[in-house]
Amino acid sequence: MMGEREEDDDTEEAWLQLRPMEPLPSQCCGSGCSPCVFDLYHRDLARWEAARASKDRSLLRWPESQSCPSKLNPETFVAFCISAMDRLTKDTYRVRFAVPGNSQLGLQPGQHLILRGIVDDLEIQRAYTPISPANAEGYFEVLIKCYEMGLMSRYVESWRAGDTAFWRGPFGDFFYKPNQYGELLMLAAGTGLAPMVPILQSITDNEDDETFVTLVGCFKTFESIYLKTFLQEQACFWNVRTFFVLSQESSSEQLPWSYQEKTHFGRLGQDLIKELVSCCRRKPFALVCGSAEFSKDIARCLLCAGLTEDSYFLF
Repeated sequence: MMGEREEDDDTEEAWLQLRPMEPLPSQCCGSGCSPCVFDLYHRDLARWEAARASKDRSLLRWPESQSCPSKLNPETFVAFCISAMDRLTKDTYRVRFAVPGNSQLGLQPGQHLILRGIVDDLEIQRAYTPISPANAEGYFEVLIKCYEMGLMSRYVESWRAGDTAFWRGPFGDFFYKPNQYGELLMLAAGTGLAPMVPILQSITDNEDDETFVTLVGCFKTFESIYLKTFLQEQACFWNVRTFFVLSQESSSEQLPWSYQEKTHFGRLGQDLIKELVSCCRRKPFALVCGSAEFSKDIARCLLCAGLTEDSYFLF
């Protein structure tokens, strides 16, 4: 009987049932992370082909990890419990996840994670950057904007405190070092503010870091500006300036007085970027985050303003 079972296990049909499934396009977050979900698929496919060729199923088993099951991993999704969910605007949430053991998440400021969601039996993945300090203990927070027709948005809006979500990471090629640049010019649109937040806080939390920061946040309206209290607190530091660009407002009369002098109207374009670059107190290195179109336009404007391609980074 045992011999017959082993023989059945080696049939072509039995091996095909063990073949890894190719991911759907929706399962790729599109952020260029490595390993991508398709990288993992091709790795597992090669392992399956080697096992089938040698008829050795033991080659399909991964060695058991000795690490904590709540430790981040770029290749494997790890479960984190939602401890709080706050609605910042009509379509944007700040979500806090608990990290067991009061430990740190283990990523550098500005790095991002991949969230996995399942809607209508369809697996989807999207990239989000934690806004919590990199050294935060026992939690991490993300800023998530929901869209009316977005699949991930439906998944996120179903969350409640106590639910579990699955993340893998970290990813990201920008690694900030204290005093590495004379001045950081941060140009962010909407939730593109996210990677700027932990980088900025790492600077102001470090008394030995004398980097100047000019942060420009682009939003539709004053009401849609995220994290106002945090940004106001950061602007009190001697080395930090904040500006705002509002695309759907045209007058400062309705703005609080503290915003009137540092708010521009319209869109962040060539002339304003030249002005921002020229008024930097030291030679700037620009950080840019927003939509693909925003990043492309800003990169072009930065080059026209005199920066070189190695003087900016696009998240």
